[in-house]
Formats: sequence, structure tokens, C-alpha cells
Amino acid sequence: MNQVFRALSDPTRREVLKLLRRRPMTAGELAEKFPVAKPTMSRHFAVLREAGLIESEKSGTTITYRLQLSVLEDALLGFTSAFGFDEQVKASREVAAVKPGRSVS
Repeated sequence: MNQVFRALSDPTRREVLKLLRRRPMTAGELAEKFPVAKPTMSRHFAVLREAGLIESEKSGTTITYRLQLSVLEDALLGFTSAFGFDEQVKASREVAAVKPGRSVS
């Protein structure tokens, strides 16, 4: 979980994740979106890969990145559990599931 939050602490990496949410993208496509050097972007990609937030596939000289949403979801669930928010979320879902005139059994 620490690696995930370290990766999420940087605004450039958060923006990369937003872009990858739409579709897989090549390293070049992603790098074009940011005013930083390619080695800097490579380091951002490495941090995201180490955290398990993205996966990469190499085809020749092209690297394509994909978002690993399940890793982010697991980290957020772990975070909420660590602070006891998971019980509040569960209770909220149960309340929302109850329709007027019905009781929860």
C-alpha cells in the first residue's frame, strides 16, 4: 500500500493514471502530454509499475501501458479498512439498499 500512495503522491503520475483510464497508451503518446524530459517520464512509469498501478507490454521498440485498476481499488479498500471507514461504507450501502416500506432481514 505504501508504494501505491507514493506513486499517487505525484500530480504527473496521477494524470498518467487518468489518461490510462480512457485507454491503453504508448510511452510516446503519454510523454507528449507532459512538458518534461523523456527520462523523467520513464522514471514516473517505473514508479507506477513498481506500485502495480500500470502494466507494460513491449512490442519492438514500442511500450504500451495499461491501468491496473484492481491494484488501486485494493489499496483504497485497505486504506479505508485501516481507519475503520469500511464499516461506514458497508452501513451506507445497507441503508441505500433498503427501499421504503421494506425491512432489512
